[in-house]
Formats: sequence, C-alpha cells, structure tokens
Amino acid sequence: MSLQNARETLELMLGHLGLVFEVEEIEQAGRSVLNIRARDAGRLIGRDGHTLEDLQYLLNRILNRHDESAAGVIVDVEGYRQKEKQDFIGRIRELAEQVRRTGHPLVLAPMNSFDRRLVHQAFADDPEIMTQSEEGVARLKQITLVPRSSTRSAGQS
Repeated sequence: MSLQNARETLELMLGHLGLVFEVEEIEQAGRSVLNIRARDAGRLIGRDGHTLEDLQYLLNRILNRHDESAAGVIVDVEGYRQKEKQDFIGRIRELAEQVRRTGHPLVLAPMNSFDRRLVHQAFADDPEIMTQSEEGVARLKQITLVPRSSTRSAGQS
C-alpha cells in the first residue's frame, strides 16, 4: 500500500473524529512519516504521546490488513516525535554521564523497540559506554548502560 493510501486512510480516520487538520507526507531517515497539523494538536498527542502511539498503531494495523508486506508508517503531530526524540536522547545521555562518573552499570526503564534502537544508535560509537539489551519476547524491554572498561576488566577478575 502506498504512502498516498496511508495518508488517505489517516485523513478518513481523523475526519471521523471531527478534527480540523492537514496531513503532509515526509521522508525522515528513510522512513515514511505522515505529519498532522491540527488546531488541537494536544488531543491527538495525548498524555505522554499515548494517543499518538495508538493512532499510529491503528493506522498500521489497517494498512497491514490490506497488504501484509506494507512498511510501517510513522504518524507525527506537528513535529512532536522529533522533539521527544531529542529530549529522550538528552535524558539518556545524562544517565550515561552517571555511569561514566560511578563506573557502575545502570538499567533503564523498559522501552519499546523504537526507543531501544535510538539508545543503541546513540552509544554505538561511544568509546566509554556500551548498551546491552535484555533477551525475551516482551514488547517492552530494558537496556543496561555499561562502562566499556568494566566489560574488559570483568573477564580479568
């Protein structure tokens, strides 16, 4: 299913909610994004972005019902996700500073796969901090920030 079809489906969903809005198609880092501009953006975002997450989930379920190979579409509201992404990585970097100072690993709160990928990417080239993800099939998993020096010295003790 094309991005145009995804946009039309999203517009139909939002229209049924009685919202005044405009949807624009954007490509961000190789991903298809439908960015919504609306008068009442807060209603679409919801507390901590939960309504936005639910809207994206429903849209992708509808799209996958018609075409199981359809690539997932990201739904955003007035750039909310980009701002949240920057804030999120900033908070994680602050926690990483704590790991650098203390030398002790730090287990992060459980997070979805998108957020876990952001954390892993943020520290992929960091010479002092590495990330370890827990195993399992749960949707929300924890990541541990570990000082790279402790992984080398752990084998020596």
